[in-house]
Amino acid sequence: MTEQAIITGCLHNDAAAQRELYNRYSPKMLSVCYRFGQSREDAEDMLQEGFIKVFTQIHTFQNKGAFEGWIRRIIVHTCINFLKKHKKFNESVDLAYANYIQVKEETVPSIMQARQIIECIRLLPVGYRTVLNLYALEGYSHKEIGEMLDIEESTSRSQYTRSKAMLEAILIRKNIIEKPREEFNWLAAFKNK
Repeated sequence: MTEQAIITGCLHNDAAAQRELYNRYSPKMLSVCYRFGQSREDAEDMLQEGFIKVFTQIHTFQNKGAFEGWIRRIIVHTCINFLKKHKKFNESVDLAYANYIQVKEETVPSIMQARQIIECIRLLPVGYRTVLNLYALEGYSHKEIGEMLDIEESTSRSQYTRSKAMLEAILIRKNIIEKPREEFNWLAAFKNK
């Protein structure tokens, strides 16, 4: 089924088109939810809430830009709203769906490195992790992040700077990188854009 056929079917509440849309995009969107969520259950709840919004708001998609990007924005906003609403801040880690993170090279070391980096990012305090995800991985500006999280733009910038420093310290402590300021591009290891 083509993307346009899926969209048209979803506009007419066709269950087969909705199922196809979910099956096609849910694995990638679940990986987004895992970066924001505190547990597997949270990520799955975020995903479900996000897809409900996708189905109810599909009429607002105007074929400007990528359909997957439109879905991703809805999922990211759903994750942020979920964090604000539930304030679940325990630090459990579930990496079962880390395989859905796209890496530059599909090698065992790069997949393992992506999993290790995700684990380290999830060790950051929720504020740092959220800003890091939104800025470095989702591509939002500090101004947009400030508006989304109801914080000052300067707060977003400082949390991003602190999150990078804390992430580097964690990567060193876990022997993923060997020394401070080593030439290691953690973002390139799994950024899925």
